[in-house]
This record gives sequence, structure tokens and C-alpha cells, in this order.
Amino acid sequence: MDLAWYALLGLFFAGYLVLAGYDYGVGLLLARRGGAAQRREALTAVGPFFLGNEVWLVAAVGILFGAFPMLEGELLSGCYPAVAGALVGVILVTVGVQLRSRPDDERIRARWDRVVMAGSALAALGWGVVLAALLQGVPRQADGHVAGVSHLVTPFAATVGLAMVALVAVHGATFLALRLPAEAAAVVGHTARRLVSVALTAVALATVVGLLSARVRDAVQRPAVAVLLPVLLVVVLLAARAALARRRPGWALCATGAALAMPVALVGAALWPYVLVSTTDPGASLTVADAAASAPTLRLLGWVALPLLPALLGFQAMCWWVFRGRTDGRAPVYW
Repeated sequence: MDLAWYALLGLFFAGYLVLAGYDYGVGLLLARRGGAAQRREALTAVGPFFLGNEVWLVAAVGILFGAFPMLEGELLSGCYPAVAGALVGVILVTVGVQLRSRPDDERIRARWDRVVMAGSALAALGWGVVLAALLQGVPRQADGHVAGVSHLVTPFAATVGLAMVALVAVHGATFLALRLPAEAAAVVGHTARRLVSVALTAVALATVVGLLSARVRDAVQRPAVAVLLPVLLVVVLLAARAALARRRPGWALCATGAALAMPVALVGAALWPYVLVSTTDPGASLTVADAAASAPTLRLLGWVALPLLPALLGFQAMCWWVFRGRTDGRAPVYW
């Protein structure tokens, strides 16, 4: 049962990165959307999906608190700066998007747009550093607590954080290529293809740094998985670029979404059966089974989660069906 809940936790967090990822990607790309009308156009494209995408983070945190209380305590304390930074970024994006259109002064709106850009970068960077910290191990002591936060300041954590920012940017650009009117979509599609090259470089750099890092090599329990998934990530990014070149942004968005989900799968599969690998005391490493709540608690939570996943999937399917197609002059302005 603990494996099922661990997989469900990964599914919800990966779903959050995939869905909210294009929100943050659009936020990052506001810097390239020259005029006020272009920025308004980009926000209108993401408007119907914006708040619903963040529900996946709430669900993932709920599973973490309920099903893995020990992991929750050690993860939040051991990765506090990265988690706090990511959450601050999420808040900045939410506040900035919802308040930017209230003033009539375009200069004030431009300042809110910069808040959205900064929050998007901070959220992507923070979640990337959290995933890197898990993959390279944490200094968990014999008393069961993670000592300090210096493990967040490593070359591997930095390169993974930057790779996550690059993946989010290309995901947002691909989303706009699907949603914007055809003329604007052609321009942003060209931007997306160039960003794929940036993402490929960032992923390759993070992979090389990880292979050279003794901490990562010692923490990884399944080296074959740790090598295979980055290779698959590169493959799906190349598939996204090919789809963009053929003017098939829907397939490209599926590919970039898969690229954002793969880091979560990489961490979960490469560390199994551990969820926190100690870099100071191997005996202090935390397994998934030890981190999980008791079996009666997991069964009780199951009755809550059982209808939650179909409801979330149904809501997302409904949103994409109702708001399918490209935006035009008749599209409602949400923010």
C-alpha cells in the first residue's frame, strides 16, 4: 500500500509540474512579449486554466502530510529554503496575475508583469533544487533529522534548477503556440524551437554534473534508471522540436509535458526503496515504507483520495474541452 501512495504522490506532483509548468512558462515569456497587448494576449490564453492547475499542488501536499508525515517533516526542514522559495514564487505568480489588470496605468501593469516573471522563475528554480536535493541525498543524522541546508548549494542542485527553468520556459512557449491566434502562434512557435535547444543544453549539463558528482552516484540505488530517464527526456524534447517544426503544437505540448514529468519519475525510481538517502550515515536513510503512515491511516485516506483523482482528471478534461482551440478577439479576459 505504501508503494501505491508513493506512486500517487509522484503522480500528483508531476501533474502539478506539467499543468502549472505552462503557467510559469507563460510568466517567464512575458519578458519577450513586447507590448502590453501581447502580454495581455498571453495571459488571456492561460486564463481559463490558471487556478485549476495549482489544485494539483494542494493535492500533492495533502498526500505528503497525510500519507508520509515523516517525509514531510524532514523534507520541509531539510529543504526549507528551496521549498519556501518555490512557494513564494507560486504566491507571486498568483498575486501578480490577478492584480496586474486592476490599475489602468500601463507602467504599473508592467511592474506586476515583472512580479509574475520573477515568481515564475523562482517557482521553477525552487522545485528543481528540491528534486536535485532528493536525488543527491541529504545529511540525515542518526537522530532522524536533516542537519543544515548546505546540501542545497551544490553544482548539481544549481544545474538542475536551471534545467527546470528551461523546461518550464519551453513548455510555456509550446502552450502559447497551441493557444494563440495563428499569426502570433507562428512567432512563438519559432521561439519554442529555440528554447528546446536551450533546454537540451541545460539537461545535458545537469546530467553530466550528476554523473561526475560522488554524492549523486552514492545516493542513486538504480543507476540504470538514472541514466535511462535523462536519455528519454532528451528524446521527448527532440520530439517536441520536430512537432513544432511540423506545426503540430498539440503533440509538442504533450512532449514537453512528458519532459516536465520525467524528473519526478527519475527521483522516485532511482532512489527506490529509499525516499531520503543519508549522505552522512547510511543507516539513517529513510525508506518509503518507514516514511509512510500506518496501514489503517492509509486505508482511511484512500476513501478520501479515491474520488479525488477522477474528479481532478475530469475537471482538467472539461476545461480543455470547453476552452479548446485558439483564442481570438471574442475570448474572455480573466485577469
